[in-house]
Amino acid sequence: MRKNELDYILGTMLESAKDVSDLNITVDKPLQVESDGQLAQVNVQPHIEKLTPFQTEVMAINLIGGSRRLTEDLLRTGSCDSSYTLTGKARFRVNIFSQRGNYSIVLRKLNTRIPTLSDLKMPEVFGQVAKEKTGLVLVTGATGSGKSTTLAALLNEINESKSIHIITLEDPVEFVHPQKKATFNQREMGTDFNNFATGLRAALRQAPKVILVGEMRDRETVEIGLSAAETGHLVVSTLHTIDAGQTINRILGMFEQEEQEQIRMRLSDTLRWIVSQRLAPKVGGGRWALLEIMGANLRTKESIVMGETEGKSFYEIIEGSYTFGWRTFDQACLEAFEQGIITEETALLYCTKRGPITRGIDNIKKQRGEITHSINNLHMKKSEKTPAKAAEAAPALPPLKLKV
Repeated sequence: MRKNELDYILGTMLESAKDVSDLNITVDKPLQVESDGQLAQVNVQPHIEKLTPFQTEVMAINLIGGSRRLTEDLLRTGSCDSSYTLTGKARFRVNIFSQRGNYSIVLRKLNTRIPTLSDLKMPEVFGQVAKEKTGLVLVTGATGSGKSTTLAALLNEINESKSIHIITLEDPVEFVHPQKKATFNQREMGTDFNNFATGLRAALRQAPKVILVGEMRDRETVEIGLSAAETGHLVVSTLHTIDAGQTINRILGMFEQEEQEQIRMRLSDTLRWIVSQRLAPKVGGGRWALLEIMGANLRTKESIVMGETEGKSFYEIIEGSYTFGWRTFDQACLEAFEQGIITEETALLYCTKRGPITRGIDNIKKQRGEITHSINNLHMKKSEKTPAKAAEAAPALPPLKLKV
């Protein structure tokens, strides 16, 4: 297979549906694309009913492009990450991996246009994140929840407002930032540095004010990141966690028990914001970013240092700070439901605690004048006996005897 043949297949897949996010190439399945969270089959000429192991392997070899490093990664670890450019159409983040002795490929489409915070309809409090000068800012969520897009919008906000040096360490480089007010140096793992820890250590000697780390993957990266935040840098990174509380626990879990106390102190001093994301299906199509936002105050610092206790969990702290712009996933779900962005079923599916969500949805329905239950036509059952007959039918009580 030649490069132009591969480009034809990828281009056809890309244009086969609206808002394609991923291209999926798997043995014994047809070519597939993911759109709005659902996989759909793609027809190409000549027709491919089911991909063979040979076809996926040839595509993998073409995407690797003769790179010795990627070939070694694939053979040694069973997977490799790279990027691929479809000239004039799109850029992709590529992951090639082995399964049951065959190769599968997933290509994530990278947006070339850098979104703004207003494009993403971010809450107003998110603007405060871009104004931070030092400390640690974490954007968390599952794979495909839009973490990279949120970080790109955040860096774009800084790029338009501050004349500073920004270094990004990415795997691979997704959004190429233009040189506006800020000066950008974007480095790609495998090409410009070996791993996030070494890249981050080198960045401390390159005089940046803001450092973007693609992912906090291991203890060494977290430790250097904390050191960078402590020495006057703003460190922005991602973690694969589902909410703010789990993010704290995940970081602490990377260290030994005897190191926990010191790490808790350092984390409480450096942490500025945790933004967790979940992409939920919108009414009418598309997806909506539900955000859990936690900042830093005395209560969060105390809970990081001392641990969560009854009445002092991160969930309760965020819930109590709603007036300051913080929000839990449950509060974000209720907001989206009230605005008609998501359905009741989606709100219950993507929330953290179903009890508060159910009560909140019922209150919203009452305000709208909607029925909040499915029980109708309730009435009292009439007695067959008249009051007089009922009195006659009642058993007589024995006379009360008093002892003198």
